[in-house]
Amino acid sequence: MRTRVKICCMASVEEARLAVAAGADAVGLVAKMPSGPGPIADALIAEIAASVPPPVASFLLTSETTAEAISAHIEATRPTVVQTVVHIDPAESARLAKLRPGVGRVQVIHVEDAGCLALIADYAPQVDAFLLDSGRPGAAIPEFGGTGRIHDWDVSAAFVRTSPRPVFLAGGLTPANVSEAVAKVRPYGLDLCSGVRTESRLDPAKLNAFMKAVRDADLALGADAAR
Repeated sequence: MRTRVKICCMASVEEARLAVAAGADAVGLVAKMPSGPGPIADALIAEIAASVPPPVASFLLTSETTAEAISAHIEATRPTVVQTVVHIDPAESARLAKLRPGVGRVQVIHVEDAGCLALIADYAPQVDAFLLDSGRPGAAIPEFGGTGRIHDWDVSAAFVRTSPRPVFLAGGLTPANVSEAVAKVRPYGLDLCSGVRTESRLDPAKLNAFMKAVRDADLALGADAAR
């Protein structure tokens, strides 16, 4: 299976085009957050989302917590997928599925310990995919992503094995460690921001090195499976 790649923290139409040209399957558009890199105005999110050609997906990262507020955020920005970065009430997740059946819905799970596995049953009926990240939602200043930290990949691997939905892996991914991440976790997709940036700007050399490393990791897995 080919590992999908989502490049997050798009800052401009030009960055999105660069990610698409490198082979990204999705781009991430970060709205207002309490912390972390890459937030941009909703008007720019809408502009970038409109520029992304199918079948590449445009992900809106929202910190809204109610179905109505998330739906309004979708209306304002027009992404193809909404990524909810807060562990929202599962009842709100179910309501969002009814309000926005035509928009992909991804629930972020912040992997702080193995307790996150219990959240699978809460959200799986209402979402299309999960994304495992290294945030600390309970911190004094909540972290909902973009930390550049690796979390416990053993827990992530268990999550992937248990989840009935596709799972993206995020948190501290780079060209140097992505092969290990793919081999250990076996995610549906990968998501990263800082790992392909230099001084906050999307770095073509790092981006291309990451995409090559993912392709090489997939080839290695395929070779192992064929033995």
